Amino acid sequence: MKKKILVTGGAGFIGSNFIRHILNKYSDYQVINLDKLTYAGRRENLKDIEHNPRYKFVKGDICDAKVVEQAVKDCEILINFAAESHVDRSIVDASEFIRTNVYGTYVLLEAAKKYKTSLLCQISSDEVYGSREKGFFKETDALKPSSPYSASKAAADHLAHSYYVTYNLPIMIVRSTNNFGPNQYLEKVIPLFITNALRSKRLPVYGDGQNIRDWIYVLDNCQAIDFIVHKGKIGEIYNVAGKNQVKNIDLTRSILKIMDKTEDLIKFVKDRPGHDRRYAIDCAKIEKLGFKPRHNFKQALKETVEWYRNNRDWWQDIGKK
Repeated sequence: MKKKILVTGGAGFIGSNFIRHILNKYSDYQVINLDKLTYAGRRENLKDIEHNPRYKFVKGDICDAKVVEQAVKDCEILINFAAESHVDRSIVDASEFIRTNVYGTYVLLEAAKKYKTSLLCQISSDEVYGSREKGFFKETDALKPSSPYSASKAAADHLAHSYYVTYNLPIMIVRSTNNFGPNQYLEKVIPLFITNALRSKRLPVYGDGQNIRDWIYVLDNCQAIDFIVHKGKIGEIYNVAGKNQVKNIDLTRSILKIMDKTEDLIKFVKDRPGHDRRYAIDCAKIEKLGFKPRHNFKQALKETVEWYRNNRDWWQDIGKK
């Protein structure tokens, strides 16, 4: 008998890569993809598997209880990728972030409780911890989000944990660092900079470019989530890091170098409000379970550049920032 997994937000960047990973790895899993298809969710991201008999797409809003319950009732495992995720957009208008990231998580939790789901894995972000000049955040550290986006994700984490404590709902929370790779929407820094460079447009670097981010290739993150779902402990939180801490300006220069473009394309712009200086998470907990990323950062960045170079039809008419 095949296991059924519900993936919410599965037409987005990480969700679509995760679905493909699961279907390729497990022959006894069926995947239902519930996605509203907002601007960043695209069915084209899974065009290669849309006719797979173990895959089903359902268009729906995670905030719609009837739609969510219908999708949840026959599934053993729920993995919640559905989220508004772009910090800049949350600064302009936080309403959709509160609705989708907080209320949507509540709707999913209620459905999981009603149908006694065996696991709900909440996909979160390292941004919930806030900024840190030195050292690394552990899963037990207090959350100090800086943006409306990260605050909404922190709220969802707290809500999910409360359902574990109060209702004994089987919950796990995954806090991943910055992802990159194929099918990422153009508002994010790496695809934005790659596609701008391909069009000989300027690359807008916030502030002084010294902000530090840790990067993980999306396929490594998908493997980590898979690893946690199958080997993690109910009620626990797991950090997932790539251990590739890079200053934004150095990342920009690396992209230009790979693409054989000059640094004349770099344009420093006014910093965004509340811009965290450095994200850094300790992933010793998942390492003790036996997980390590497989991809080399520099090579994965080159492969990502090549993907956007070879898939202009995917991006050339969308998401111009």
